[in-house]
Amino acid sequence: MTVATLFTGYAGYYICRSVLPVVSNQLIGDPTLGLDDRDYGRLGAIGIYLYVVGKVLNGILTEYIGGRVMFLLGMLLSAACVVLFGLAGGFAAFALIWASNRFVQSMGWGGLVHISGRWFQHQTLATVMGVLAVSYLFGDALARLYLGLFVEAGLGWREVFFVAAGTLTAIALVAAFTLKGRPRDLGLPEPAPLPGNVHGDDHGEGRIPLWALLGPLFASRLFWLVCGMNMGLTAIRETFNFWTPRYLKEGVGVSAEGAAMLSFVFPLCGAVASLAAGYGADRLKGRFGRLIVPLVALTAVALGLFAATDWRGRPEAALAMIGGIALLVMGPYSYCSGVLALNLGGKRAGAASAGIIDAFGYVCGAVISGEVAGYLVKKYGFAPLLDVLFGLAVGTLVVAVGYWFQEERRSRGSQK
Repeated sequence: MTVATLFTGYAGYYICRSVLPVVSNQLIGDPTLGLDDRDYGRLGAIGIYLYVVGKVLNGILTEYIGGRVMFLLGMLLSAACVVLFGLAGGFAAFALIWASNRFVQSMGWGGLVHISGRWFQHQTLATVMGVLAVSYLFGDALARLYLGLFVEAGLGWREVFFVAAGTLTAIALVAAFTLKGRPRDLGLPEPAPLPGNVHGDDHGEGRIPLWALLGPLFASRLFWLVCGMNMGLTAIRETFNFWTPRYLKEGVGVSAEGAAMLSFVFPLCGAVASLAAGYGADRLKGRFGRLIVPLVALTAVALGLFAATDWRGRPEAALAMIGGIALLVMGPYSYCSGVLALNLGGKRAGAASAGIIDAFGYVCGAVISGEVAGYLVKKYGFAPLLDVLFGLAVGTLVVAVGYWFQEERRSRGSQK
């Protein structure tokens, strides 16, 4: 029940997040709004900046007030923000409301991580977190298909926003009855803390000072390497999530309505990758570097090929490449703020660890998918943006190799 509720709830979060890229072509094409690609990129960047702030603040706050409260509250507040966006008009109002939406959306993943760290044992945690990572990938894909149907049916962008808000509200009301924060709430025994986490045998009972919560994380070299990997991987993911509908329309030649629906390919293929990566990590006894390094290397190769090829008039081939890139990049991405964050933070600081790791990722994601992408696409088209993504993949590979060496050294030391 916990897995099902967390899965459905976090998938629901994405209905109120993916609604903006789904209606991006309608927004930019609405003559009463006067928005262009640069404005759209700035909306995305502003939203991600507030998401970053929320990741840190709400991740830490989750350790003090509990994952269940944060998870449910984030859904209801996000639905309210999306209703307000549908009622608003003009860039300033859109920016304020979308930033608020992204801030409250940051409550979701921290709450999910906090609850998961209390329900599942370390032997199966990578598989469980792989399944739960599918929730945001499946949720993103389903949201684009689901909301895209309303776009194709002729609903305006405002009505699509209202549909998204109503759907998430319904999911939140059900989750309020089915979600429990920890096994103890049902009189069940809880698993031991994850071995090797920076807080040792701390079961996360009671409250401790902030410096005691975060200090051991900041002293861990592995923690900073995971932050570095997540920066490149998040920037790649966010750029594809935010710009795929525009790329399919402007760079490939797909209709606006078709582009909204076909953008589901990236998150759907990413869901398959996340499941496989979680299962594979548990089979390798938690030696994540052995999967991360080859997958990131192949991501760099695929992005280099994607950037070097003209896909105009070849939608099937372009979608196949987009799906292939998702299969490679989303496994390593799903590790960083999921199972790796829990392995580092344990029961005491798992949500805080995930929030800070995600914050580093989304800062880079905001700069690349928002400011950089908006400027490049408006002035030069999509070609230079794809070159930037290729360079990011190469840089991420260097960090991933460093993580692999550190992980292997720690693993050999623990076996002596």
